[in-house]
Amino acid sequence: MVYFVGHVTSSYRWKAMIRRAAPRRSLRELKRVHGLMVVKGFNSDLQCLGDLLLSAVCSLHVEYAYQLFAQITQPDLFMWNTVIRGAAHSSDPLQAASLYARMAETGLRPDSFSFLFLFKACAKLKSSSAAAAGAQFHAVCTKLGFESDAFVRNSLINLHARCGDLGVAMALFDGPAKRDVVARSALILGYARKGDLSVARQLFDESPCRDVVSWNIMISAYSSHGEMEKARELFDAAAERDVVSWNTMIAGYAQCGLHAQALEVYEEMQTAGWKPDEATLVSLLSSCSNSGALALGQRIHWSLLESCSRNGLSLLLGNALIGMYAKCGCVDRALQVFEGMTERDLWTWNSVIGGLAFHGRAADSIRIFEQMQGAKISPNEITFVAVLAACSHSGLVKEGRRYFSLMINEYGMEPNIKHYGCMVDMLGRAGFLREALEFVEWMKVEPSDIIWRTLLGACKVHGNIELAEHARKQILAMQKDASGDYVLLSNVYALTGKWGAVEETRKSMDERGLRKAAAHTVV
Repeated sequence: MVYFVGHVTSSYRWKAMIRRAAPRRSLRELKRVHGLMVVKGFNSDLQCLGDLLLSAVCSLHVEYAYQLFAQITQPDLFMWNTVIRGAAHSSDPLQAASLYARMAETGLRPDSFSFLFLFKACAKLKSSSAAAAGAQFHAVCTKLGFESDAFVRNSLINLHARCGDLGVAMALFDGPAKRDVVARSALILGYARKGDLSVARQLFDESPCRDVVSWNIMISAYSSHGEMEKARELFDAAAERDVVSWNTMIAGYAQCGLHAQALEVYEEMQTAGWKPDEATLVSLLSSCSNSGALALGQRIHWSLLESCSRNGLSLLLGNALIGMYAKCGCVDRALQVFEGMTERDLWTWNSVIGGLAFHGRAADSIRIFEQMQGAKISPNEITFVAVLAACSHSGLVKEGRRYFSLMINEYGMEPNIKHYGCMVDMLGRAGFLREALEFVEWMKVEPSDIIWRTLLGACKVHGNIELAEHARKQILAMQKDASGDYVLLSNVYALTGKWGAVEETRKSMDERGLRKAAAHTVV
C-alpha cells in the first residue's frame, strides 16, 4: 500500500514516489497514483506519465498501460518503447508489431531498445509467423545500423535460432559474438531444439567461458531427448548449479518414467542445501503420481500447507496435488485439495471429475461436473470422457445419453472414438445390446477393434450369441484378432450350451497359432 503524506508539488517528487513503490504494484494502486496526478495537475507531465506507464508494464497490467498510453497526445520514444515492451511480454505479442507501425507513422526513429522488444515479441509468435516478422524487422534493423549493437545481435541470434533459421543465426554468430556466452547459449538452444545434439555439444565444448545458463541449456537438451545418462554426466561436471539445474534433472527423470531417480535427485538437492521451488515440487508430485510414492507426496503437501498458509496453494501446485492423490487412490484427499483451492482452471475440474470416475465414485464425479457447469466453466472433450465413463460404470444410462447429447448440441463438440467407446460400454453393460450396435453403426468415425471388443464383452455378460458372432467377424476383418476375442466368444457359446461351437472356436485358435492368455479360460 502506498501512503501520501503532505502535498506533492514537483515532478521530481512524483517521479521519486513512483520509483520508490514496489516493482509489482496492484492495478488499484496504479489508478490511485494516476488519480492524484490528475488532481494535482501533473497529468500532462511527460516524465511522470512515462514513469507511471513503465510501472504499469512492469506490474504486468498491460491493458491498463494501453489505456494510459491512449490518453497521451504526443508520446515520446521512451513511451512507445515501453508499450511495445509490454506487448512483447503479453499474451498477444503481435500487438508489438502493430504499435511499431503506428510509431513509424508518427515519424519517430526507433532505437536499439525498440528492436530488442520487437525481436522478443517475434520470438513468442508461432514459428512461421515469427520467422516472417523477424526477417522484416531484421532488415529494418540492419538498414538503420543497429545490427552491430551487441545486445541487438544477441537478440537476433536468439530469434533466428528459435525460429530454426540456424544458418542466419550462425552467420550472425561468426565474429565477436563467438566470445559472447549469451549468443553461444542461444545458438546451443537452437540446435538442441532442432534435435542436432552433436552440434549443440560441439558449441558447448568450444565455449571459452560457460555460465550456469549454458550448462543448464545443455543438460536440458539431453534431458528433453531422453538421454539422461549424458544429462547426469554434465550435471555432475557442472562448475556451478542453480535451482534450475536441479529442476531440469528431476523433470527429465520424471518425463522418462525414471521416478526413483527423480526422487533420488530431490534427496541430493536437499542434502546440498538447495530449497525446492514450485517447478521442483510439481515435477516431484508428478513422479509420486506415476510411481505410487504416496508418503512422499503427502510430506510435500504438509510442507506446502505450512509455507502457503497465508496465500494458499498456487494453481499449479493445487493441480499437481489433485493429480497425485487421484492417481494414488486417495480421492477424498484430492477432493479436499480441490475444495480448498481459491483458483481453478479446466485442468483442475477435469482431474477431480476423472479421478472420481476412475475410482468408482460416479455420483461424486457427476456432482462436481454439475458444479462446473454452475460455475460457467466450459467443459472440453476430456471432461466428457470422464463423465460418460462415470455413467457407464454406475449404470446411469439415462444420464449418459443426456450428457452425450449435451456435448454435441450445447457445446458443439464432435465426439471422438473415446466418447463413442464410453457410450457403447455404457449401453452394453446395461444390456441395451441392440441399441449399442445401432450406435456403433451410427458413429461418424470408423469403429475400432476396441469398440467391437467392448461390444463382444457385453455379449458375453448377457449371452447374446448372434451379436457376439457379428462383433467377432468385424474384429477378424480388421485383422486385429487376439486370443482374448476367442475366449470371449467361446464363453458366450458355453453360457448358452453350444458346446460344438466351443470346440470349433478352440480349433480356430489352434489353426491361427493363438495361445490363451494367462487368467483367460476357454471352457
